[in-house]
Amino acid sequence: MAITAQMVKELREKTGAGMMDCKKALQETEGDMEKAIDFLREKGIAKAAKKGDRIAAEGLTSVKVDGNEAVILEVNSETDFVAKNEGFQTLVKEIAEHLLSVKPASVEEAAGQTMANGATLESHINSAIAKIGEKLSLRRFEIKTKTDSDAFGAYLHMGGRIGVLTVLEGTTDEDAAKDVAMHIAALNPKYVSRDEVSQDEVERERQVLTQQALNEGKPENIVAKMVEGRLGKYFEDVCVNDQAFVKNPDQKVGKFVESKGGKIREFVRYEVGEGIEKREDNFAEEVMNQVKK
Repeated sequence: MAITAQMVKELREKTGAGMMDCKKALQETEGDMEKAIDFLREKGIAKAAKKGDRIAAEGLTSVKVDGNEAVILEVNSETDFVAKNEGFQTLVKEIAEHLLSVKPASVEEAAGQTMANGATLESHINSAIAKIGEKLSLRRFEIKTKTDSDAFGAYLHMGGRIGVLTVLEGTTDEDAAKDVAMHIAALNPKYVSRDEVSQDEVERERQVLTQQALNEGKPENIVAKMVEGRLGKYFEDVCVNDQAFVKNPDQKVGKFVESKGGKIREFVRYEVGEGIEKREDNFAEEVMNQVKK
């Protein structure tokens, strides 16, 4: 398989490894991006890549809580300038209210639903586009419910660049739920607990760590023990219960919530634009194209 410059560039952005190392990794793995990442990690050249780390689009996340129901959503704009626009911020609030009121099953279903002003959500967004002058879109949302014995934690970071909604079971301590949401915004875990991590993911990590240890020249008879120790560190990276609490590093997040009489049931963390490829503007090239016309 031919290895393109774009493939090398993508691998370099995901791993931080050098260009020649990335090219070699892709050649060794016949262009398989995931295997190439593992190859670089096994050689000790790259760290584990988190999917969706690249921030690509602009806009805002938002969280609205109403009693035992809450919604977290992301609305995209083309520029950060528009994300700070009062009209855009009002639109985000109106969309949140609509979603919580009607509870659609998907973005597509939401678009055709009638809002309180009599217009469909799609028409309402189109009206905002006409006023603001940029393409705007509801990208995603999740609606969560709880009981009177539970607590929601809502947190927006940097005015909405990152939004987190947590649900704590067995405690009504909203301050604790918000503290956990702040922690999740900062450390970006993928799971609540170890039992949520699939066996396939654990096994893949175990294989990478084993090869990594062997490449470091460690004796085979102690590699297995080392790998299990490093797997523990991996779980600390991806599971919020195992992470050191940002407000008290001597305590694990799971233990902090237990001290409040509850446990983390679930969480949703949105970061504006994660996973969306952003068009790269080349101003010099654009100017030259205009000159040639």
